[in-house]
Amino acid sequence: MVVNNSFPSVFYQNEIKLAVIYAIISQKSRLLSMKISAQSEEAKEVNLLFSGLQVYFVSKLNALALQFGEGKSCKSVIWECDKGKHGGGKRYEARDKSLFNQASIGVSEIHYEDKKEKTLESGSVCSATIHPENPHVPSLHFSVSWEKMKEEKGCWHLMADLNPSILNEATLDQNIFCETLKKATGKLYDDGSVQGDTYFNIPVLRRHRGVLHYYLENYCSGSFEEQKAFVLAFYESIIDCYISIFSAKLMLKSTYTEEKKEEQLAYHTLYLFQVLTEDRGTRSALLEHDQNDIGILASLPSHINRDILSLWGEKMSVPQDLLLNQILKVLPKVVPTPVDEKCKKLLANTIRKHYKKYPIGNL
Repeated sequence: MVVNNSFPSVFYQNEIKLAVIYAIISQKSRLLSMKISAQSEEAKEVNLLFSGLQVYFVSKLNALALQFGEGKSCKSVIWECDKGKHGGGKRYEARDKSLFNQASIGVSEIHYEDKKEKTLESGSVCSATIHPENPHVPSLHFSVSWEKMKEEKGCWHLMADLNPSILNEATLDQNIFCETLKKATGKLYDDGSVQGDTYFNIPVLRRHRGVLHYYLENYCSGSFEEQKAFVLAFYESIIDCYISIFSAKLMLKSTYTEEKKEEQLAYHTLYLFQVLTEDRGTRSALLEHDQNDIGILASLPSHINRDILSLWGEKMSVPQDLLLNQILKVLPKVVPTPVDEKCKKLLANTIRKHYKKYPIGNL
């Protein structure tokens, strides 16, 4: 990979800015959490980078709430892995319900440096999902993770996707998002685009989750410093692009009809279906441990339509149809169907139970 020579200088300028912010919030976090971080210098730098991106995005969402909503800032939630011994993390959840149906930006790390039986030395992830309240505004999901297996070099997995509820309004936003991705990734765009479309394909529904998907797996080109520069530039551009789309949509279409809200509810149903029955990242995270179920399923919208969801069972093969049946048993029997924290915990247990009985390699 050829890296733009301007990246390192831009990166370090931004890193200094983010480090100051992170130093303030990390001091407060230490008072609230007993989380022990991974010991390797690379893992520490990754967590600094991810925490900086998290704060950057949260500040943008808070600014949107001040400009367009009720001015309510995001709140933080802390979780610990094995009481902090093997890591943990913090996520920010949006509180301004006039703007956000559901929104979460989380940073987590898990490390097993003291466990010889574990092949993973350490892994960190920064993930964000924004479901706007206004159906004219598209949803955004992104995730960037860094993992290091023992006796191996660390590698990155980069993901970003745009998910509109109303497809016939998506062309302009799709083009803007696409150009941003192309500019940020250069020669890596085509590989990430192909992998993204594959990852977010929903075979039984013969469609994808969104309109634009990017997934670059096992990225480890160049030096560690160059990799950080690429990751930072990529996700800052994604955040800035999405905030621009969000703002423009609210200025152009500040109101919406009940019909459009129904269309959004139907799309949110599809989104939940993909996350719970197809998404391998969600599946692997839930199977790893049960200490951050609410955070892992923070990507789910606040409500879906269980009646629509129930229609898709006949399209599924065994045993995935059984999984959907169990999901429907957990969901409240009303429409709109709320997906609250209690429901998310039940869904997480349902998914774990299913894949322990039907390992994915046997499906």
